[in-house]
Amino acid sequence: MSDTSIWRGLHNPVYRRLWIASIISGCCVSAQDTAATWIMNTLTGSSFLISAMSTVAALPFFFFTLPAGALADLIDRRKLLIWINVWLSAAAATLGVLEVAQVLNPALILTCVFAIGAGFAFYAPAWSAVIPEVATKEELPSALTLGGVQINISGIIGPALGGLVLPLFGAPVVFALNSACFFLIVIALGLWRPTFSQSKVPLENFLDSFASAIRYVRYAPGMQVVLARDVLFAVFIAAIPALLPVVGLRELHLSSTHLGMLFTSMGIGSVVCAMVIIPRARAHYSANTLTILATGLLGAVFLLMVWVRDTNAFLLVAALAGVSWTLMASELWVAGQRAMPVWARGRMNATHMMVSQGGMALGGLVWGALASSAGIQFALLAATLLLFLSLGLAVPLSINFAKELNTDPAPLTTVHHRMLQAPEPDDGPVAVSMEFEISEEDRAQFLELMREVRLIYLRNGASNWRLDEDLGKRNRFRMEMIIASWSEHLHQHERMTRSELDIWERTWKLNAGNRRPVVKHYLSITRELLPRRTLLPVSPALAVRPAEAEMPPAEPEAIAKGPPGA
Repeated sequence: MSDTSIWRGLHNPVYRRLWIASIISGCCVSAQDTAATWIMNTLTGSSFLISAMSTVAALPFFFFTLPAGALADLIDRRKLLIWINVWLSAAAATLGVLEVAQVLNPALILTCVFAIGAGFAFYAPAWSAVIPEVATKEELPSALTLGGVQINISGIIGPALGGLVLPLFGAPVVFALNSACFFLIVIALGLWRPTFSQSKVPLENFLDSFASAIRYVRYAPGMQVVLARDVLFAVFIAAIPALLPVVGLRELHLSSTHLGMLFTSMGIGSVVCAMVIIPRARAHYSANTLTILATGLLGAVFLLMVWVRDTNAFLLVAALAGVSWTLMASELWVAGQRAMPVWARGRMNATHMMVSQGGMALGGLVWGALASSAGIQFALLAATLLLFLSLGLAVPLSINFAKELNTDPAPLTTVHHRMLQAPEPDDGPVAVSMEFEISEEDRAQFLELMREVRLIYLRNGASNWRLDEDLGKRNRFRMEMIIASWSEHLHQHERMTRSELDIWERTWKLNAGNRRPVVKHYLSITRELLPRRTLLPVSPALAVRPAEAEMPPAEPEAIAKGPPGA
């Protein structure tokens, strides 16, 4: 098996156990979705309640995924995943018990679906962060690809399995089977003994970790573009899980077996897209062009859902829906990964999931309510019209920029060489100032670069940033930023990426005479009001230059290593 084979990750016994357990459990989850949709159809004639199932499943991701991502960065992920699977098993078992007792009604179905969705909302960020810990660096590309394969296999086999088991043994058997299969993942996780490397910098607490995700999005224009496209896409693609089963059950009068085949067809379309279409399409078209093509295909799917009433032809429509969904989602996911720095990837993935599922929940409500009040055909035609109008945003919100980004870590190392006192990690606020002398011909370029520098420091931890010009001398500038604590300042140094460092190096070299700007650090004097403590010995990792001393001339390699004292 070659090093580039997508199956290489299966050589890892830990990953192999988790992957096989996830496939089996995922098939059972998809089977349960089919069974729950069928029961809702038998209990109510409301199209809105059927379509609301997709909304209720997506809503927990909007509420819980971001705090779940922060939580996954702070506690033992293995234990967290084990307890989440126990929760998911209990929620699935509850559906079975209620159905056996013949007390299951639409409200209880939606409640259990929400509980299962909440479990997966906490599961997804922790799981995405665990894969790089299980797989080696060489195995990681294969492991990520296999993760997508696992989802697609589950999407194909699971609905077909549910459609077959449901008429033969009943919904309680499907629910019980799903409940039991979650323990396969629990066993696989229990056999894994992870090894963690502790950061030298103190970890953020839960609220700081949560806030850093919001702060990063606020000051990262690239992430804002990706997330805006995520929401826009999610609102429209929500019409597929919300209305596809409604059309199948209400217009085509599908049986439970054919309902399972409907979801299976969509899974087959996703697999064909992932394995055949996407690799070839990426060789000829840009990422943004592919999202436009996916949008056009989705519009065609909506129109076909209005007109096609032959069961076999409608299964093909479902497959095309899977193609458009996978093509758009894959390009947005890749653009998001390219725009995320390593240090914030867990939180940014959680943010990505949160806004996508929030858009899905909103779209499911809109299209479901419209179908219930004005008819399914009207809802689909309205979705088509609005979808094609949204193409006007594809160019100003292009995701092609992500390909040029380099978010590889480039932490600053040549910093804080001398100090009078070693601050405690929680000491602060900390003020860092830098003084620049810029020539007149470089002024415009300097100010343009400083716009980028401002965003870099604000998204990486600064609570305030400003740039002042000396009233006594033109083109003498003083940059100052405020950081909440000394620990957060050290985190700033670890968070620098290669693209950010490139901007800083270009800014640094504009200083007059190629000299290093004067960098000074200040610690809030309010610490003197606290009880005195014994000063710590000087530590290279925590050392800070005297506030009054100017920095000595740079070593020849200083700029290559990164701006000192930043």
